Amino acid sequence: MPISQPPLHGRAAECALLDETIAAVAPGSCRVLVLRGEAGAGKTALLDHLAARAEKFCRIGVSGVESDMELAYAGLQQLCAPLLGHLDALPAPQREALEVAFGLGSGDTPDRFLVGLAVLSLFAAAAAEQPLLAVVDDAQWLDQVSLQTLSFVARRLLAEPVALVFGVRDHPELLVGLPELAVRGLSDADARELLDSVMFAGLDPRVRDRVIAETRGLPLAILEVPRSVSAAELSAGFWIAGKRSSPAAVEQTYVRRIRSLPADTQRLLLLAAAEPLGDAGLFVRAAEQLDVPVSALAPAEADGLIEFGSRMRFSHPLIRSAAYRAGDLLDRREIHRALAGATDAQLDPDRKAWHAAQAADGPDDDVAAELERCAVRATGADTHR
Repeated sequence: MPISQPPLHGRAAECALLDETIAAVAPGSCRVLVLRGEAGAGKTALLDHLAARAEKFCRIGVSGVESDMELAYAGLQQLCAPLLGHLDALPAPQREALEVAFGLGSGDTPDRFLVGLAVLSLFAAAAAEQPLLAVVDDAQWLDQVSLQTLSFVARRLLAEPVALVFGVRDHPELLVGLPELAVRGLSDADARELLDSVMFAGLDPRVRDRVIAETRGLPLAILEVPRSVSAAELSAGFWIAGKRSSPAAVEQTYVRRIRSLPADTQRLLLLAAAEPLGDAGLFVRAAEQLDVPVSALAPAEADGLIEFGSRMRFSHPLIRSAAYRAGDLLDRREIHRALAGATDAQLDPDRKAWHAAQAADGPDDDVAAELERCAVRATGADTHR
């Protein structure tokens, strides 16, 4: 998570609320918050602001990935992985349930109630040493059981010094009843200020006002204006109404940027997009199988699309989806084949089987058998609330 962030245009009220959320977390006081808004509204930037303010916290986080939704407990495992050193502090039934859910042990399908209690206990054990901030971005793309478990935990936090904060798109059926912050488009004045800050030359006021109206104040759409529309188009007033502000349109501008990069850079971006854990070690091993040097990622880093450190991090979730969609079917199969080969069958058999299934170009009995075994993890007790 980032350590510092520049001020966010037009988000003083939202940032103040997030600052208050962090300040209120203390022994005997927890906080839960859901940031809800459409794609491009700025939820991720606000979550980054929150993380930057929590310097004295233990910070953990996960971003939901659409392609990962069928892997039971995938999101929960990624979120909780930094806390697994506290497993021994859990009661034995909870510890064993969590170990099975995360593929760290063997046994029958874990009771989901026990898994929920185990995550609650894990958060409490970690928070006993240091206040804990858990951030879940793009929660609508978490696998169902992970989202249900985190909702369960959010409703049962009591005196633990924990802040559990979600970012979710406009899905009113998700995370119902939890405290919310609606993230809407910027005001016209703030949107104009943001647009002016990213333009290399001044705009005709009439053109600027039309751009502001069509982007509906969505920060991500505004930030993409200099990249998606030429200066000549803007100066001449050629702004295509209604076609540049939607999440799909913004994603398409990222697709065009990605396809302008060198071929090996595109392959590595596709590799990073297909590996939602952001595991840099797995990324490097898979890149070796593809015979692509990791240094080929440099143009994408220079373009601000991705950060390559101890973990891989796309600058925005829409960039990840754009990187995946930019590849054709054969490219995706090749990438998943490399990831399957680079994934440890003992440590993460479910993910290895899933990548193998995505790489298959037809029915495969061995892959089908592995997937059937993995599916058992997603069955069991009725869902809890």
